[in-house]
Amino acid sequence: MTSKNLSWMNEPFLLKPAGKDYLWGGKRLNNDFDKRIPMEPLAETWECSTHPDGPSVVAGGVYAGQTLTEVLKEHPEYLGTHPRTKDELPILIKLIDADKDLSVQVHPDDDYAREHENGSLGKTEMWYVMDAAPDAKLIYGFRRDMREETLRESLRDGTVGKYLQKVPVQKDDVFYIEAGTVHAIGAGALIAEIQENSNLTYRLYDYGRVDRDGKPRPLHVDKALQVANLRGSAEPRQPMRVLRYSRGCAIELLCRCRYFQVERLLLNTAHRECGVGLQTQSNSFQALLCTDGAGRLVWGRQEIAFRRGDCIFVPADSAPLTLWGKAQLLKVGC
Repeated sequence: MTSKNLSWMNEPFLLKPAGKDYLWGGKRLNNDFDKRIPMEPLAETWECSTHPDGPSVVAGGVYAGQTLTEVLKEHPEYLGTHPRTKDELPILIKLIDADKDLSVQVHPDDDYAREHENGSLGKTEMWYVMDAAPDAKLIYGFRRDMREETLRESLRDGTVGKYLQKVPVQKDDVFYIEAGTVHAIGAGALIAEIQENSNLTYRLYDYGRVDRDGKPRPLHVDKALQVANLRGSAEPRQPMRVLRYSRGCAIELLCRCRYFQVERLLLNTAHRECGVGLQTQSNSFQALLCTDGAGRLVWGRQEIAFRRGDCIFVPADSAPLTLWGKAQLLKVGC
């Protein structure tokens, strides 16, 4: 039976992502994750998204071929009763392959976005580093307090780099990027990003690069300076992470904020009989992003096989589920 027959038994489904071919992207999302998206470069895959700029599509089951947006419009109860899930999916999950440095940028908060960007959400985000080259870095805020005039001058003459705080990154690092933080992902980083459901980015600096037509990519300096935090930032340090162990699985909390909660599951079960139980409540959905390994999500006589790079949407008030395999997953909810 399907979830259309048993409305109380809300079943999970695998998603197919939308792709983005931004000029700084590489080939890893196709080569390492077998995304089979005909783009080169392939910079981002939007794994769990209802954003009109790149909605995800259901990969199988009764909703196969429909966008996640269409499914949630037909079944708003899949989002749950949490205040943040009332009108739309509040999050967006991406994989990001930075073959080159991303632009130096900043995102607005909800209040600014609602007032100046047609009611959009702002963009606070979290990065989980899936892999990183030995010399990979990210930009996180400024080394010292900045005056707007000094920053504008450094953007014009290309010397802004000396004011930016550059932080080395390693595999399994976690960074929380609050709206208003000037930031950039550096070349050589492979990132899983969990963010608010927004596509608002204000570019401050783009290294003088040009697009396919030979034109400089647009900057948004005035808007960026309206929302940017110009105070010096302490270097972000990795928090102490505590593993909670249960049979077949270890769990660690990576991030909890007003917009989302992210846990990492380290799954190590060889058989379904030793699997880990999972069931959402009526208040919120969950999304499962596999960052390594492979496994299966089982309910009744049905199952979804997943592997590194796959994303599964689990509706609110789900059927009782069992996870098994040898895999690492990010579990995202509200």
